[in-house]
Amino acid sequence: MASLFQKASDTFRGKPGNSENQEEGASLTTILETVEDRSALTLLICDITEIMRKRLLGTFDPNETLSEESALLAAQEDQKKEAGETSTTPDVDQQTQQRKIQEKRKTVIAKLEKEINEESMVEFKNAALNFFDDWRESVILRLGEAINSRKEAEDQSRHSNPEVSTSNVKPSSVGLDIDEHSNKIDEVLRELYSPVETSLRTLDQSKRVLILHSLLLLMLSLEHYNAYSRTLLLHCTTSLGFSVKVLSKDEGQVAKGLLAAAKQMSADEETKNRAEENSMARKWKMGAAGVAGAALIGITGGLAAPLLAAGIGTVLGGIGLGATATAGLLGSLAGSSVLVGGLFGAYGARMSTQAMEKYTRDVEDFAFIPIHKSSEDDASLHRLRVGIGISGWLNNASDVVLPWKVLGEGLEVFALRFEVEALESLGSSLTTLITSLAWKFAKSEVIKRTVFVALMAGLWPISLTNAGRIIDNPWSVASQRAEKSGEVLADALINKAQGERPVTLVGYSLGARTIYICLQELARRKAFGLVENVVLLGAPAPSDSTEWRRIRTVVTGRVVNAYSTRDFILGFLYRTSSIQFGVAGLQPILNVKGIENIDVSDLVEGHTLYQHAAGPILGRIGFEDIDLHEIKHEERMLEEQEKEEKRKLEEAGSIYQPAGDEKAILNASNDEITKLEHEAQQKKLLEKNKAPNEAEKST
Repeated sequence: MASLFQKASDTFRGKPGNSENQEEGASLTTILETVEDRSALTLLICDITEIMRKRLLGTFDPNETLSEESALLAAQEDQKKEAGETSTTPDVDQQTQQRKIQEKRKTVIAKLEKEINEESMVEFKNAALNFFDDWRESVILRLGEAINSRKEAEDQSRHSNPEVSTSNVKPSSVGLDIDEHSNKIDEVLRELYSPVETSLRTLDQSKRVLILHSLLLLMLSLEHYNAYSRTLLLHCTTSLGFSVKVLSKDEGQVAKGLLAAAKQMSADEETKNRAEENSMARKWKMGAAGVAGAALIGITGGLAAPLLAAGIGTVLGGIGLGATATAGLLGSLAGSSVLVGGLFGAYGARMSTQAMEKYTRDVEDFAFIPIHKSSEDDASLHRLRVGIGISGWLNNASDVVLPWKVLGEGLEVFALRFEVEALESLGSSLTTLITSLAWKFAKSEVIKRTVFVALMAGLWPISLTNAGRIIDNPWSVASQRAEKSGEVLADALINKAQGERPVTLVGYSLGARTIYICLQELARRKAFGLVENVVLLGAPAPSDSTEWRRIRTVVTGRVVNAYSTRDFILGFLYRTSSIQFGVAGLQPILNVKGIENIDVSDLVEGHTLYQHAAGPILGRIGFEDIDLHEIKHEERMLEEQEKEEKRKLEEAGSIYQPAGDEKAILNASNDEITKLEHEAQQKKLLEKNKAPNEAEKST
């Protein structure tokens, strides 16, 4: 079967279609021919939003969150039995264990109830529910307007009773190429965004595609595409029986269509003149940071709306909707490129280096760096969703960008650059530490215990604590800068640097710390609906449930905590922090419903491996937007890095062979540390002298 998306491409190239005249075309009311079908769509949206609301409430229900805790306890008991640790009286032992579990449940529930019922948490919960309810009402009313049943939509929203679909029918790709990883993504997201039973599933595939497309345009007509809207559409996609790739492809085409239509308007000379006359109004509406970028396309303030609507209809109508129907679904967005500019962050200008200059007084060199380059018009790079990757240390400046090439083109991807000098200093110190004799000996000692025993008891060999002179100061400085960057990032998102689009945040090490602080700040300022997904890799952050409950609430989609129980470097670096609250990068987050805890101990034996392990971990969790070619490259790099670190460590150990004599090792490692400190100082001095020379050359 020919792909329905090919029709859109044909129309864009001016090829005739086989359907009715494009101006008339199909509309949502002609697709849903009967009252029953229209009611079914309204009911589907009401049911999905009810599921979303219950999920939000579940974050604050101690009984729901505790089920995960009980499952964990049961799993631990099974592990003990397999290890032969049960007593000779299994019945008594089982009764004892059940009693312990019940006692544990009561203790944890009491603690969670106290936490959830605190005044500040209740206030936060109510704020989140109020934001969600306002968004939900706007969606249902807008849908009612589109299918001429506003009153019915309101009534159905009060009586929704969603039923999760149990169908195992393989999702349709609508003619798109689907690989093995795409199937894995569909499997994972089907679990997370459960399909809802609906009679619309029995409609012809072409009609279901148009329904999904129409819903996307309706979401945009709200003059934003926030994270809740995206979550709703993911549920709609699974409920209508499609692969998630169908939604992603449609999002890309809609973005291209909106930008092409806005550009078409700027070509009209009269429109340009009127835009210049209204420049002061533009500045007021968009802010000074976006004006320069917006002027490249031409802001019209709503002028020549029919032309803009026709332009969008030409690009998007090929899927089956006519220009008039498309404009009707888009609402005011179809009549104003000011709104289009706002949706895309003034066509990317708000995320430009110039626009971010106002933040550099707080964090040195704070900038969003585009990952994907294109030889085509810049408009081809824009998407309806934004991804931001954040590195936690740097071996060189290129490491700001390189780990995030794994993020796919379904996102408009940026790398967050900040405090490059501090992160490079940390990267250099980490490399020095893990290839030192002190670390080799310490690792052989610490590995005899668990990392948490070492952390809680402070059981670090003297040789390693002396080696802390190499790493502690760079780590402390970089940590403080990362925290400040997290606050600045939150401010940038609240001020809509990304436009009115949902954001996905991915980071490792101090990059994950930056995200953690950003989410804390978003929660403090009650900024909901901005962040769609979050993936934290080896996060040097507390694992206590209070803060993670707030984080879970400000993120509408996935919250993934990837940790390694073998990351002794993170344990050592975190030893001076508040370890009584746990470490997210070393353990799962418990008692918060909706946190995905992923144990990556088999991939990450040391903290420095996260840089190249980021891509493989994203592939493992079924992350929606990844580049498989780049992931294979990162897997090779990860393997090479492991071999290189082991080789250097063996070289360090071969210099001294004191047969387990810790005093001899201590003396040897102290000599080594002194030498390394001297080399580090010389390197800094060389870099300091090098910087002015390079500046002179550039001038």
